[in-house]
Amino acid sequence: MRRFFTPGWLALHTLAIVLCGAFLAFGWWQFDRAQSGNDRSWAYTFEWPIFALFVVVMWVKMIRDERSGTAPAPKVIEEPAEAEVKQEIIRRQEDEDPALAAYNRYLARLNSQGGGRR
Repeated sequence: MRRFFTPGWLALHTLAIVLCGAFLAFGWWQFDRAQSGNDRSWAYTFEWPIFALFVVVMWVKMIRDERSGTAPAPKVIEEPAEAEVKQEIIRRQEDEDPALAAYNRYLARLNSQGGGRR
């Protein structure tokens, strides 16, 4: 339980409480406006409490994730399959048209130098 009283968690608890209070207050304000004849405010009357509910759900989820102690799985970055396809296309083009291949190498060299205008 002590880990939920660290400065970071206390800031999150405070933020969740402030957001819920503000969203419910906005909902009440829209309810007052709706009763005075503003028809559009009826939708906002129900929307703001939904935002408050979302904050509560996310806060509970964050606490459950912290209590379970499971870290998010590291994302493995793989080379896209299309990179292999592009390399194969380049090889085929070099075999078919040596002049085009030489021109592409020239452009690649210019691009790698990077000193030109952009």
